[in-house]
Order: sequence, then C-alpha cells, then structure tokens
Amino acid sequence: MSRAASVLAALGASTSGPMRASDLSRATGLGASTMARLLGTLEELGYVRKLPDTQGYTIGHAILALASAGLNQNPVHREARAPAQELAQRVGLSVNVAVPEGTSVIYLCHFEGHLAPKSHTMIGLTQPIHASALGKAVLLGTSEDERRELLGEGPFPRYTSHTITTHEALTRDLKTAADRGTCIEEQELALGRLCVAAPIREATGDVVAAISISGRLSVMRTQGIDALGEDVIETADRISVGLGMISAVPPRP
Repeated sequence: MSRAASVLAALGASTSGPMRASDLSRATGLGASTMARLLGTLEELGYVRKLPDTQGYTIGHAILALASAGLNQNPVHREARAPAQELAQRVGLSVNVAVPEGTSVIYLCHFEGHLAPKSHTMIGLTQPIHASALGKAVLLGTSEDERRELLGEGPFPRYTSHTITTHEALTRDLKTAADRGTCIEEQELALGRLCVAAPIREATGDVVAAISISGRLSVMRTQGIDALGEDVIETADRISVGLGMISAVPPRP
C-alpha cells in the first residue's frame, strides 16, 4: 500500500507532465520489476493512466472520482461552494475556502473572477497556516498555548521579508485581526499579492474553515480592502449559518 501511495504521490508532484516507469523508479527508489507490477495494478484499477504515444503515466480517472466524492461528503465544501462562487463573480477576484490540516490549510473551493484568471486549480493544494490569510483566520479559533503546541516555538519558515516568523508577532497580528473581523496577508507568501480572509464557524461557534478574497496588490487596493473585507465577512457568516451557527460567539479570553 505504501509503495503504491509513493507512486501516486510522485505522479501528483510531477511538474513536467507524464512520467515514464523509469522516472517513477528513480523518484520512488523502487526497482524496475516492482514498478512494472505496481503500474500494471494501478492502471487496471484506474488510479493511473498510460499514454500510448509517450509511454508516460498520469493520474487516472479513479483518483479524480475519489477526490470528487471526498469533496461532496465534506459539509464545509457543500455549504461554501455556491456562496464562494457568487462572491468571486461579484468582486471579480479569486475566492478560496480552506480547512486546517496540521500546520497548513488545504483548499476545498477555488473560484476565479474576471480580474484573476488562472491556468490551474488550487483545490487540494496547501498553504502554511502562519503565513496565509486563510491560515491566520483559522487560527483565530486558537489560544497562544494551542498555537505553540501546533507550530512549535519557532521561528516559523520565512517566505518573504514580510512573513511573520514569531509567536509574539503572530499573536499581535491575530489580536488586530479579531478586532477587525478579517485577517490580512500582504506579501507574506508572495510579493505583489494581497489576501483578506474571514473565519467560518460551525454550530458550536468553533472555527472550522476560512474563506478569502485574493489578487494582485494593485487590484486589491483599487477595489478597497475595507469593502472586500465586508464582502468576505458577510459570505463567511452565510456559510457559518449553513453549518448551523445561529448565535453570536463570545470572545475567547
């Protein structure tokens, strides 16, 4: 099982398209005969697909079906999909919904407005929880002690000169965000990018996900950060109500 998983992971991580059996052997450290048997089984099950013209392998349709089923079974995805799509169409920018996964957040929804076209989907990709607006919005539901247990004592990985790398700075940023209602990521992951996010809560009031609007720095500023923040808060509240939250959430001490 672990060997098959390593083959699928190598295919998924490929940045050069389909991979030949020899490429997969080098990437996974598995022998040629073992790789041939694994690829034959995975192809039979539909988890990989062999391209006859190049003899290369890609992710198969069965993986796509499983991913689709997993998304459709997720209550956050079900409640967030329509509101997030409507928001992207209205503001013309990228709108993403993500849930926490260890020290990262993983994208469940990704929609593009006319001002932010992309040639790829963000669904299934991850971002660091300390350096993204989505991640910081999820962290609004945590105490500093919980963040230290999750992230360690630091310093956190740095992506640009703007990245928050200490608990002290992160706590200050989250305090400001809690008062404002939104988390802002300005060039913390990538230069020239800005993102504003708000937490999504379930029936208990706990933060279970976050939704964001993101785009080029100049475009986001032209649209107005405050106005976009209001839009993302309203959409987050709509999704939270769909998840069962019907009352105000008292602030955590």
